[in-house]
Amino acid sequence: MQLNQLNFNHLFYFWQVAKLGHLTRAAAALHTSQSAVSAQIRQLEQRIGDDLFIREGRRLVLTDTGQLVLAYADDIFGLGQEMLGRLQGRSAGISRLRVGSVSTMSRNYQENWIRPALTDPAVVLTLESGLLEGLLLRLAQHQLDVVLANETVPADPDRPLHCQFLGSQPIVLVGPASKWASQRLRIPEDLDGVDIALPGPRHALRAQFDALCASAGVTPRLRAEVDDMALLRLIARDSGWLAVLPEVVVQDELRSGLLVVVGHSTTLQERFYAITTPRRHAVEVLDRLLAGATQA
Repeated sequence: MQLNQLNFNHLFYFWQVAKLGHLTRAAAALHTSQSAVSAQIRQLEQRIGDDLFIREGRRLVLTDTGQLVLAYADDIFGLGQEMLGRLQGRSAGISRLRVGSVSTMSRNYQENWIRPALTDPAVVLTLESGLLEGLLLRLAQHQLDVVLANETVPADPDRPLHCQFLGSQPIVLVGPASKWASQRLRIPEDLDGVDIALPGPRHALRAQFDALCASAGVTPRLRAEVDDMALLRLIARDSGWLAVLPEVVVQDELRSGLLVVVGHSTTLQERFYAITTPRRHAVEVLDRLLAGATQA
């Protein structure tokens, strides 16, 4: 068979069925009928000269040939998705950098990280936030160039990702200067029964803090748990309670004297990571930001 005899539409239908594992789901995703999908796969099998699936009960299972074809289809259509992602929003002389960040990450940290790109007139930034799994899915589909996270991701051969450590920030205990300016507390020893606002359970820092308190036999009086760091910053500023958060979150309030550091932790830190996928073509502005983080 010559390359010009290969119907890439048939190959795409096969790829969708293989990825979703079910004809019905693939047909729904392709907005067509199950019989149409089945017919396209049969034509591909006839052209190749071998079966791609066998049926086990209600499941479709890839044959050895099917596994081989799927590996190549992953490369073909993965590269196609990457191409479309890079072309999206591109204009002459302008490059677009699409950054996703987990919703629990400090907006101040994000701004500090992208700051070198803010002064580049040839760069258009697209910034979005969400849950890590949703962002990683968009990254795998080449709809994002990088995901900023405060936790690593486990190695997965089916989803190759590169996780680069960007740095860490100290965790501090802060409170309004009007109430706490002259006080210092130890973390966690002095927090038993103290009104406190904390990052929500989804934040990587929360499990560290809870474990530290449990090991010391300390139970703070929880007044608020907040996933969004911008909102936690406002609560720290306006509630009168203490708050445990990364120092970068309240850098402006600390500079202005509105908030003060009441305590430092020698064991708690928030770590930041840039997650990317293997790319055929470099995203120059992203490479510069990542190189800058390595040198910092």
